[in-house]
Amino acid sequence: MIEEEQFRQALGQFVTGIAVVTTLDEAGTPHGLTINSFNSVSLDPPLVLWSLDKRSHQLEIFSKSGFYAVNILAQSQKQISDRFASFVEDRFADVKWGSGKSGAPVLDGSLAQIDCQVENIVEGGDHIILIGRVIDISHKDGEPLLYHSGNYKAVGALVED
Repeated sequence: MIEEEQFRQALGQFVTGIAVVTTLDEAGTPHGLTINSFNSVSLDPPLVLWSLDKRSHQLEIFSKSGFYAVNILAQSQKQISDRFASFVEDRFADVKWGSGKSGAPVLDGSLAQIDCQVENIVEGGDHIILIGRVIDISHKDGEPLLYHSGNYKAVGALVED
C-alpha cells in the first residue's frame, strides 16, 4: 500500500506551473481556485484538463457551469496564487479581471488565459477530471510561477547539451 504522504512527496518532485481556474455560478458570481494539476490533452481538437478534489466546496459550481478559464500565473502573481488557495470569502476582491469568450473570469497579468467549454467530466479516484475544449486563448512572454517540493520556485538557468 502506498502511503498518501509518501505519494505526495514523490509527486512534489515534479515541477509544475501554477494556475488559477475560474468560472461563474448560476447567479453570475465568480469562483476560482489555485491549481497545479493542469495539462494539454489534444491539439486537434484543442483540449486541456485539470482535476478537482471531490471534497472541494466548489465541486458543484465547476461541475454545473459548463465552462472555465485557466489563468497561468506569472512569477509576480504569487499573492494571487496564495489568495485563490486560501479560504477567504471573496477571492476576487481587489483582483483585476475581465470576462473571457465563455464568460469565465480571466485574470489580468496572467501569462496565458485559456478559455474552455467543458467537453467531459471523468471520475478519477477522489477527484473529478474536467476536460475542456479550448474556445479562446491569449498569452504573453514572461517568467512563470513554479511549484516544486511544496514551495514556490523561479525558472533557473537554461540547460544546454
